[in-house]
Amino acid sequence: MANRPTVVDVAREAGVSVSTVDRVMNGRQTVRADTANRVFEAAERVGYHATALIGRRLREDLPVVRLGFVLQKQRQRFYQSLAEHLEHAVSVASGIQGKAVIEFCHSQTPGDITEMMRDVGSRVDVLAAVALNHQQTTDTVLELKAKGIQTFSLLSDFGQGERANYIGLNNLKVGRIAAFMIATAVHDPGKIAVFVGGHRWHGHELRETGFRSYLREYHPSFTVLDTLVNLETRRLTHEATLDLLERHPDLKGMYVAGGGMEGAIAAIREVRKPGEVALVVNELTPESRAALSDRYLLMAIATPLAEFSRDLVSLMIEAAGGEHSGLPGQHFLAPQLYLPESL
Repeated sequence: MANRPTVVDVAREAGVSVSTVDRVMNGRQTVRADTANRVFEAAERVGYHATALIGRRLREDLPVVRLGFVLQKQRQRFYQSLAEHLEHAVSVASGIQGKAVIEFCHSQTPGDITEMMRDVGSRVDVLAAVALNHQQTTDTVLELKAKGIQTFSLLSDFGQGERANYIGLNNLKVGRIAAFMIATAVHDPGKIAVFVGGHRWHGHELRETGFRSYLREYHPSFTVLDTLVNLETRRLTHEATLDLLERHPDLKGMYVAGGGMEGAIAAIREVRKPGEVALVVNELTPESRAALSDRYLLMAIATPLAEFSRDLVSLMIEAAGGEHSGLPGQHFLAPQLYLPESL
């Protein structure tokens, strides 16, 4: 206890007087924002026991900004992790008292998604959503915009020309990366399968387009089978993969462009040896990490969730404060590529 940092240590570290630190802690008099932040950062560095109190004092006079998020698949580990990162990014956002409102849609139908977008949108200052690229979605974006609520599309784009910004990976490039990796791993030409969650997921369509275009350009001897829709479900993907492997014993590679990869991994484990099918999926989860480790998975292409959440929250705060330019944009993040030897 003798070495426990004191208010004197904080003042010395921040380059201010003890009385200034006291004013920041107790809110007795106004202290300039930059000085108060310097005191808080100094308290963090020295490990002062009342750092959390100083942080709360700094936030008390900040404007409250409510940020809404509509996500999918609450039981999927990827969306659980995304929600955790968003909560954290909102909680540490500077310049505001951020309030995160996160809801998970129970289905992928346009009606259900847009109903939830309207509901969450009515309770927040700015909205971000994972949604289908559908006219109902665009109409909802327009309705919210008319009420002063900007909408951001996440991971898979929608409402092009109307939403404020798209934030996620460059999905066309993601598809080409997947194709490159499979073609590099499969030395002899053969059959390749592709799964998408649905044809209304703009991101999945772009990934499929990039995947096919790369193989047409550089490996035309490969045969890409008709695209399969898995509705991003584990069970449907598992059954469809088992059927594929039975009907095409010479299947060399597979790309799961959306969710449901757990089903593909489980099916390949059941009937093939590690490495017999070059499998590429999106996102790093406990299942994909285990499959990489066991060599059943060739590569996982992941969204950098910490950077994604931080950038998204920053852009949403700007939009909520009226700083949005009004011109729809795209904010691409560099994908994280995971291989068996990179874990």
